[in-house]
Amino acid sequence: MSDKDTICAVATSQGGAIGIVRVSGPSSITITDTLFSGKRPLSAGKSHTLHFGNFLSPEGTIIDEVLVSLFRAPHSYTGEDSVEISCHGSAYILQEVCRQLIAAGCRAARPGEFTQRAFLNGRLDLAQAEAVADVIAANNAATHRIAMAQMRGTYSHALTTIRDRLLQLTALLELELDFSDHEDLEFADRSELSSQAHLLISSIDSLTSSFAVGNAIKNGIAVAIIGAPNVGKSTLLNAIVHDDRAIVSDIQGTTRDTIDATFTIGDHTFRFIDTAGIRQTDDVIEQMGIERSLKAAHHAQIVILLSDGQSPFPQYEGEEHQSLLYVQTKSDLLPPIAALSSNALPASPDAGSILTLSAQTGDGMHLLEQRLKAIADARFSTASSDTIVTNLRHYDALLQAKSALLRVAEGLKAGISGDFIAQDLRECLHHLSEILGGAITSDEVISTIFSRFCVGK
Repeated sequence: MSDKDTICAVATSQGGAIGIVRVSGPSSITITDTLFSGKRPLSAGKSHTLHFGNFLSPEGTIIDEVLVSLFRAPHSYTGEDSVEISCHGSAYILQEVCRQLIAAGCRAARPGEFTQRAFLNGRLDLAQAEAVADVIAANNAATHRIAMAQMRGTYSHALTTIRDRLLQLTALLELELDFSDHEDLEFADRSELSSQAHLLISSIDSLTSSFAVGNAIKNGIAVAIIGAPNVGKSTLLNAIVHDDRAIVSDIQGTTRDTIDATFTIGDHTFRFIDTAGIRQTDDVIEQMGIERSLKAAHHAQIVILLSDGQSPFPQYEGEEHQSLLYVQTKSDLLPPIAALSSNALPASPDAGSILTLSAQTGDGMHLLEQRLKAIADARFSTASSDTIVTNLRHYDALLQAKSALLRVAEGLKAGISGDFIAQDLRECLHHLSEILGGAITSDEVISTIFSRFCVGK
């Protein structure tokens, strides 16, 4: 298969009233023209024009009335001549349109090939191309906002700025190496190099530190629900997500592993984790579940400490990055005076910080949702910055780039030879290029990225 082939694929999901077939490549307009009957040939049309007519079989049978969008290179999504055929959303019609296009000279597109061509033709860098998949997968306002910003190039611009500074430093050092026979010649001032290296380290730090927020937004803000057995953890989970995700039973130790369920509140998606009841037990399996519960709690961004008004709140101090919510459930079963009984109070917060609710009747559930939304808006807002790292591959590459820069700073301080410093700068550039795609040589990396896409994208 060649990148010079003309490709086609259905670009819309099944079941809609309207469907779109995408065609891209050097012969896309010519091939479509042989199957299209309108007021004038597509080959005579200008870029970014619409053409109404019939899509025909070679025998002249009308397959559907269509609207063809015409894009001429390089002003298209892929950077190639392209057409998009809008027709009725019938699965038969869409398949027949593709079948006729393939018979006329197209080939079926591979998954992600349209976006891959946009990357190869310089329409998008690799980070922007990956953001296309994130836009398609966005399930709330926050993930959509970040993905759109990355696709527009906000994130790429920040990385390009860092890379351009590194290139300047590397060029000066390598110029010195070209004149290494002049021992007293120094193009790059070492104190200035050190200052620039520390500024670049700070820039990369600001990106890597955003990953905790970006990862939580992209994969769901983790909320662990912990408490003693039978205080209503599973019932609360089911009530929050409006689904019977967890088994509810009066038997202690029913939940022996963590159970995840996602739910969107406001602009954010939350990943709620029901955990095993925390207690002393000789049951080996239950003890393993309790250990997993505590591990899940320590990795969560928000921890709900649950009491039923009879069992005390679990003793959990929390991590620096966590928000703790004290929730008393089963308010429908407790007399008002018991709702704040002394044995249920946490050690530190005041009584006013405890949310009281009934997961069974729904009373007070809106207060919990409001509190969760307020925490998410305060801690995981993207309004202040669109340059947020959400991709683990990017995060790892940035850490490697920072490590190389730290070696540069240490080398400058120790006064080591410029060729060693230049090597570390080149390594830093390599890791940044792994994100942007400017110096990618591994077909395997690129293929892995684009395999995430649907066929028509």
